[in-house]
Amino acid sequence: MNHTVEKIGGTSMSEYSAVRDNVILKGNNSNDIYNRVFVVSAYGGMTDLLLENKSNGKPGVYGLFANTSNDDEWHEAFETLREKMFAINLSLFGETELGRQADEFISQRLNDAERVLTDLQRLCQHGHFELQAHLFTVREMLASIGEAHSAWNMAHLLKRDGINARFVDLSGWQAEGAETLDNMIGQAFAGVDYATELPIATGYTHCDNGLMASFDRGYSEMTFSRIAVITGAREAIIHKEYHLSSADPRLVGADKVVPIGRTNYDVADQLANLGMEAIHPRAAKGLRQANIPLRVMNTFEPEHSGTLITGDYVSDTPRVEIIAGRRRVYSIELFDQDMMGNIDSYDSAILKTIARYKAHVVSKDINANTITHYVGANLKTVNRIRRVLEEAYPDAEINTRKVAVVSAIGSDMKVPGMLAKTVSALSEVNISILAMHQSIRQVDMQFILDEDDYDLAVQSLHRCLIEVHNHGDAICAA
Repeated sequence: MNHTVEKIGGTSMSEYSAVRDNVILKGNNSNDIYNRVFVVSAYGGMTDLLLENKSNGKPGVYGLFANTSNDDEWHEAFETLREKMFAINLSLFGETELGRQADEFISQRLNDAERVLTDLQRLCQHGHFELQAHLFTVREMLASIGEAHSAWNMAHLLKRDGINARFVDLSGWQAEGAETLDNMIGQAFAGVDYATELPIATGYTHCDNGLMASFDRGYSEMTFSRIAVITGAREAIIHKEYHLSSADPRLVGADKVVPIGRTNYDVADQLANLGMEAIHPRAAKGLRQANIPLRVMNTFEPEHSGTLITGDYVSDTPRVEIIAGRRRVYSIELFDQDMMGNIDSYDSAILKTIARYKAHVVSKDINANTITHYVGANLKTVNRIRRVLEEAYPDAEINTRKVAVVSAIGSDMKVPGMLAKTVSALSEVNISILAMHQSIRQVDMQFILDEDDYDLAVQSLHRCLIEVHNHGDAICAA
């Protein structure tokens, strides 16, 4: 096949004119707009309203429905959602016939969903039915609405603007049964003429195993990846509102960061572990196995080639490519004198408890009698984990504290003395390292620090490892 599969993120989706001109039309080169498939996310902030806020955990419709006995709260959240979706439609279509059709389309989805939630709530008042057993299905149903909204709108806006777009609804709304993920995608794209049609597909796919049960908020990237693999794309492209750069420009300055340009899937996985996903690791695995390159591009700089990610790339000069990190990480340290010789059983039990409360393990340290897990979670969740561990290990000493993780990442960092020089860069700005880790694979170095030192650490490491005259020799002088 000669087509690409391209994903447009939620923030970019909120800028229709920029997406049309910069991504779809490629600077009005209308002779080259087909042989592409677009997978779209929900508009920025919409999935937060449907489920919960990804950053601060504030509950949306799902969160309120699942965790409150107050019916008014989730109904009010639903009305807020409805008003927001109609406001987006009005901004895109104005008061036109197409705008009326857009409202009618999303109204049907919203009305169906609200009726299902009301009926389910009423049903679960009977002792034989438990709400908990249905919550995964509710989460899947609500998530699908955001992508159906944005994909329908995008397809019809492009048709209005003279482009032969085709709405590909993978959400399975009112479907009689669920297929496997690959079958759903294969059937939906069986009749597509890539040379003359521009498919606009929902980022959510309804399937038998439940996409969110496996990938949660990474579901749209999984849809994107499987479409690329199943349809035999020559390249997969993600359009974001920023470049995949050497650091956060807000921390080190836009004039100092550089687009990475080339890297490999190992680096993409390390970024995902820190919550800075170029692509979900499971989605990257399919592309990697199918030998499909992934390109990350800036929606607002279409002339830039972006960052190309492949499985076999290794930088021609060993170096650090990106300084990344994560704030709001908590360390959970368990010390027990009886751990010696029995580490595996302790570690297994701790990981099960962390998984039970859906906290993400960023890193961990182990020695003879102590295991420390660094988890991405809020304080309430960490306290719950701690209480369970205290009950399970009454003789253990358990400590928690708020920390940050800063990491230097590269496709090839096998340079003697790099770790020592990196530690020196942090020491020179009076940053105390609480813990550090470097694996034999040598694609990253992780440093655990006080959260207050995060900004300065990123700036110092970027200056030391990236901001050099020759970016191929990104090592500070000793």
